[in-house]
Amino acid sequence: MPRTPRTTILHLVLTLCCILWGQNTPSLASTATAIDEFLGCLSADIPSGLIQTPATPSSYSALLLSTARNLRYILPDTSKPLGIIAATEHAHAQTTVRCGRRHGVRVRVRSGGHDYEGLSYASVHLHNHNEPFAVLDLAALRAIHVDPARAEAWAESGATVGELYYAVGAASRSLGFPAGSCPTMGVGGHLSGGGFGSLARKYGLSADNVLDAVVVDADGRLMNRSSMGEDHFWALRGGGGESFGVVLSWKVRLVPVPETVTVFSIVRSRNQSAIELITKWQEMAPASPQELYLRVLVLNQQANFQALFLGRCGGLYRLMQDHFPELGMTEQDCEEVSWVQSTVFFGFSTTSVPPEQLLNRSSNPSYYLKAKSDHVQEPIPRDVWEIIWTAWLEKPEAALLMLDPYGGVMSSIPPSETPFPHRQGNLYQLQYYSFWYENGTAAAEKRISWVRGLYKEMEPYVSSNPRAVYVNYRDLDLGTNELDGDVTSYEKARVSWGDKYFKGNFKRLAAVKTMVDPHDFFRNEQSIPPLPAAKMIDSI
Repeated sequence: MPRTPRTTILHLVLTLCCILWGQNTPSLASTATAIDEFLGCLSADIPSGLIQTPATPSSYSALLLSTARNLRYILPDTSKPLGIIAATEHAHAQTTVRCGRRHGVRVRVRSGGHDYEGLSYASVHLHNHNEPFAVLDLAALRAIHVDPARAEAWAESGATVGELYYAVGAASRSLGFPAGSCPTMGVGGHLSGGGFGSLARKYGLSADNVLDAVVVDADGRLMNRSSMGEDHFWALRGGGGESFGVVLSWKVRLVPVPETVTVFSIVRSRNQSAIELITKWQEMAPASPQELYLRVLVLNQQANFQALFLGRCGGLYRLMQDHFPELGMTEQDCEEVSWVQSTVFFGFSTTSVPPEQLLNRSSNPSYYLKAKSDHVQEPIPRDVWEIIWTAWLEKPEAALLMLDPYGGVMSSIPPSETPFPHRQGNLYQLQYYSFWYENGTAAAEKRISWVRGLYKEMEPYVSSNPRAVYVNYRDLDLGTNELDGDVTSYEKARVSWGDKYFKGNFKRLAAVKTMVDPHDFFRNEQSIPPLPAAKMIDSI
């Protein structure tokens, strides 16, 4: 691939000034003619069978729903794509970007469809302009190549996390990869936002273990780490999906794991001291040896303590006796499994299904979802947990709380190492899920009110200035982008959601956006905006 020279800050300022003072991008498609021209442009290089539009409702709907994970964003009043391109080779992604730029159609990118707010396949009336958009679906780009001798792998963005886990486990019992617990997540979106999971306390996030990437930039060029430059590569590893181009594949570092690891699941109800155990867990789990990951799921008025230990049962039993005897763990609670089987445990809450279940991409959406999240920096007092349990978790509409411990290696990685800044000083991550199956506005309002009400209740006990959020747990309640001229407003994005997701890294992300996508082609309701010229000048 050709190497491009590193752009200087001064050159970026001059470039941005030219954009603001006279250089214009094609206007957004606003007529049926422009849309027809966009689709015609696609058809010149992409087989027609890979392009679905509402003109063929059956096949269009099937493709739209194929990885739509949240029923809230396939309702009739949700803006849907004017076309879906099911790319089967890298050139299809390049063509889609080039045609979109040429004819003024935004391109959204979907790898697994797990964006909490559905932004990879739907729109909530971006900037109140209802911008037309197409979806570039990467599900068919799912090749994985594992090199166990080098402890590396290449994975295309359309592969699922489960498929990557399975491929690594098939290649070696002594290698793993740090990523999340849901096996149907797309590699592309997960790594773009950071990628937190059960190995994070030992090896950091997925993004901390990315070595290279292949991306289609805003001009439709294929770039790798060498040709894109280190700033662009930095932004891809945790800056959120889609803002900086279309990442087609990732080279990742595999990490050593024991051939046998240990898991357990211990459930405690309120009358079995669940509240006291959660209170103790808050200090114990983040401070425990980094070989232990112990999370808590609170559901149906029960607390489920789920563990992964990088070692045998005997070692885990001794560790728990030393650090958390109150839980009452016994050696009979242990299950010794391979690392890949432990990913089955966290994905399906059992070890009884075979690893092949990780390959199941089935995804027909079956529920509605609203989620919010926080970071906790000081232990929440027991009496507060009593109030939370009584006032919120015992309500009929209550759903799920998930407490994920930080500490370990997570605390030793500098907050500017990648765009993900939530490192030292955080005890754990707290997620609030509301999911429901009933149709209708009344059911939605009741469930969403529950999660928003609990989120408000927790405000005094979580991080502040900003109230920090992990970008992969996207939350449009924080705010959505607005236009400043023909690009996204930097200041409005920073104040509403940017600082909460990225803290001090937001300005650098915006500077990278200016460098790689100054016309703001890749944008959605919470995409990174370009940095205004005055702020670029101030940074020289």
